[in-house]
Amino acid sequence: MNNSINEGKKKVLAAMSGGVDSSAAALLLKEAGYDVTGMTMRLTVREDNESTRCCGLEAIDNARRVCDQLQIPHFVFDCVGEMEKLVIGKFIAEYLRGRTPNPCIDCNRYLKFGLLLDKARSMGFDHLATGHYARIEKCGEDWHLLRPKDRIKDQTYFLYPIAAADLSSILFPLGELNKEEVRALTKKAGLDAAHKAESQDICFVTQGGYGQFFQERNVSCAAGDIIDKTGRVLGKHKGIFRYTIGQRGGLGISAKTPLYVIEIDVANNRVVVGEKKDLYSAGLIAGSVNLLTPDIPREAEAKIRYRKKPARCKVFQEDDKLRIIFQEPQESITPGQAVVLYAADRVLGGGTIEEVIRTVVAY
Repeated sequence: MNNSINEGKKKVLAAMSGGVDSSAAALLLKEAGYDVTGMTMRLTVREDNESTRCCGLEAIDNARRVCDQLQIPHFVFDCVGEMEKLVIGKFIAEYLRGRTPNPCIDCNRYLKFGLLLDKARSMGFDHLATGHYARIEKCGEDWHLLRPKDRIKDQTYFLYPIAAADLSSILFPLGELNKEEVRALTKKAGLDAAHKAESQDICFVTQGGYGQFFQERNVSCAAGDIIDKTGRVLGKHKGIFRYTIGQRGGLGISAKTPLYVIEIDVANNRVVVGEKKDLYSAGLIAGSVNLLTPDIPREAEAKIRYRKKPARCKVFQEDDKLRIIFQEPQESITPGQAVVLYAADRVLGGGTIEEVIRTVVAY
């Protein structure tokens, strides 16, 4: 954490989920001599047996216990309304548009590095810290978002919406550590969070999965046709929000060769399927762009999903959009997901995929 040089006992607000990563981050900050205060965002009102994994009262209690062990203050920031409007509401709306959103990115964009960062500043804190696996370093007069030491846990894909001007106000204490080292630190310190299991999937979707989530929200969508590329009807879908690009299972159709969802035709309420080769596309158009550098190189690398390996590409800035053409066709480019640009370890920025470029384009 290159921007963590502690000059004059800097005050840090540490985002605390009660898990091992945020607990380790707070521990490291305190050991480095910062004046640390823990803050847990309450993001849900559900507290039954199917409760969400990291947003409710249990998480608050876990975080409070860790703060007690570290002997630092702890506060709760109620963001239930903002979570509902800015993250969950958008999640539902995007699925009904036939897109596959990434709510973790929106949570970072609007809540952690939006509302919470503003809260930290209003309370007189010098920095906001989180347990993300990423690095922020200063080079000359500019601050850069960089990939962490632990490439498996690299979370920079979810962090591209951070405003470039805000990077100097954010600390990522875990950037130079791997997960095993982080867990060992919390065990050595005797923190309750040391043995907590890794959180998985989307925090506000219960163990019943997306189907149950939409059912509980009374979200309905008319059934329609599943067609092939020629328009031939192969079956019926149960609502377009149940499908995403690249999906193979759960289609309820049979064919001589495996078929995958290659397009969601919202205007005609149809799901279009094709063969594996039909999933590959030449490029994409992205909107809602956030750039972390004013000088985007013509050639870069881009990730179209969190676990996807970065792929070589050419980048064209067109007004407020990005047009990205890949050196090699990419599989299952999905509207609603993010595309994030990299130059080696450095995050250049990114945006939301709006269109897929299917025609072959000369690289």
